[in-house]
Amino acid sequence: MIALPLAGQGTSVSTSALIVIDMLNPYEHEDADALIESVQEMVDPLRRLLDDARRRGDVRVLYVNDNYGDFSADRRDLVDRALKGRRPDLVEPVVPEPGCGFMSKVRHSAFYGTALEYLLSREKVEQVVLTGQVTEQCVLYSALDAYVRHFQLRVVRDAVAHIDAELGDAALRMMESNMRAEIVTADRCF
Repeated sequence: MIALPLAGQGTSVSTSALIVIDMLNPYEHEDADALIESVQEMVDPLRRLLDDARRRGDVRVLYVNDNYGDFSADRRDLVDRALKGRRPDLVEPVVPEPGCGFMSKVRHSAFYGTALEYLLSREKVEQVVLTGQVTEQCVLYSALDAYVRHFQLRVVRDAVAHIDAELGDAALRMMESNMRAEIVTADRCF
């Protein structure tokens, strides 16, 4: 079998994958106001991290986003819905570029019911770098699933958003102590 380069990824081998979780959000849910406050602080560091990963060329950028129960929704539908939501200014800076890997999910973990594990294994990715929302929910559960699959794990403290600050901090501590995650900042990630 001949391995072909993936669209938008060049021909270099990636041993790290930057995973952006649930950033295509229309912010029309019950916890949206608390989440928006945190997202406002992390969207710029995430944007810089995405730019850095793309410039490097040796980091695979992947988006995994909730489909919000719409099983007919594709990438374009989720982007459009988020941009028409309450806070398009929080979505526009982090919209996936053409050719960027994208998967929809239906539960908390980026791994559950998706082809993420297969893709990472196929590309021989060793390190997973988690960003996105919500720290104490989807990021935490994705970290646990990455850990039990034996991926090295980094979580970017200033590129994850929480609903509850205390729970977000506790989730980061759990990922660090229980899942051996390296907690880093966007400017010291790669």
